[in-house]
Amino acid sequence: MSTPEGSHARRLLESAPLVDGHNDLPWALRERQGEDGPIDLAKALDIDLTIRQDGMHTDLPKLREGGVGIQFWSVYVPCRFTGGAATSAVLEQIELTYALVNRYPDDLGLAGTADEAVELFESGKVAGFLGAEGGHCIDDSLAVLRALYRLGVRYMTLTHNDNTGWADSATDEPIHGGLTDFGRRVVEEMNDLGMLVDLSHVSPATMRDALAVSRAPVIFSHSSCRAVADHPRNVPDDVLATMAAQGGVCMVTFVPPFVSPGYAAWDRELREAMDKAGRKHADIAERSAFAASWTDGPPKPQVGVDDVVAHLEHAREVAGIDHIGLGGDYDGVAVQPDGLADVSTYPVLLDALLDRGWSESDCVKLAGGNALRVLREAERAARNVR
Repeated sequence: MSTPEGSHARRLLESAPLVDGHNDLPWALRERQGEDGPIDLAKALDIDLTIRQDGMHTDLPKLREGGVGIQFWSVYVPCRFTGGAATSAVLEQIELTYALVNRYPDDLGLAGTADEAVELFESGKVAGFLGAEGGHCIDDSLAVLRALYRLGVRYMTLTHNDNTGWADSATDEPIHGGLTDFGRRVVEEMNDLGMLVDLSHVSPATMRDALAVSRAPVIFSHSSCRAVADHPRNVPDDVLATMAAQGGVCMVTFVPPFVSPGYAAWDRELREAMDKAGRKHADIAERSAFAASWTDGPPKPQVGVDDVVAHLEHAREVAGIDHIGLGGDYDGVAVQPDGLADVSTYPVLLDALLDRGWSESDCVKLAGGNALRVLREAERAARNVR
């Protein structure tokens, strides 16, 4: 589904950059080599992204059509990589992202600061930041964390789907009760660096502990509202309110089980079936394979633009218009809501909000203004420490 070139939202995005909080194109490219071994850049990049790719959510024409001005590229590492292997994998993902940007220099650029990103956008490029997904990739080393920042990583999710040795995940059995003392040191070090603390994927207890420790605003790069859809990856209202009071941003995601109450219920039944079969629901590949062959469960509910709008309006009510953003999680999930099939459809969502009475100012803040403000505040907090 596409939106007309002359749409209201599309015109807004010509001068106000849309900042998407989370896109897994680098991992989707890595999967092209079909194995977990060391990355083969030639295989991963053996694709022409100047041409629309039907099997992917993201390519250059779709980014342009969607008005995406600034993209956080996820340098994701699955939890099956542990220890030094996880660190190697995140470094390879960073290298892959640099290679991707270097392959398309007229269209893409990487930024280290909010101002650099805006300059790239104004020059006609899609600006990029790196976001590390999964705190296990630092292998319990603050030195590795600092090295990732030097390489351009500007946020890190404290966990992915499994607990780390220092933080509880939203989708694992809690063992720490939130953050350990080392986990608190990780948050403090991220503040000192100017790296955004990303609370997507962590448990509510970890969220609250991180908010109590952080001296800079935090983000949720791709999470929605627990009060609207009861999924463990979503954010409880009390956390949304605390996050907003401390200046942060929740970047609402479009992932069907996170945004649709019916789909969240279907996903709970899937998890129960997987538990009975001794399979791991938190493992993305295992979950996809099991769901494809699961014939005993109910049909998947339909999910659409209105489901996402419901989360945005709830988040605006609880957190306020200055504390919400967008994080589609494109190329990180197999299917997106009807009407939001790929990155070209962001104007469809913004036009739906404008039709519901959201002001242009509201939509500019949601699209990217709030995310840029938080990044600048994190940069300022780090400068004050130095």
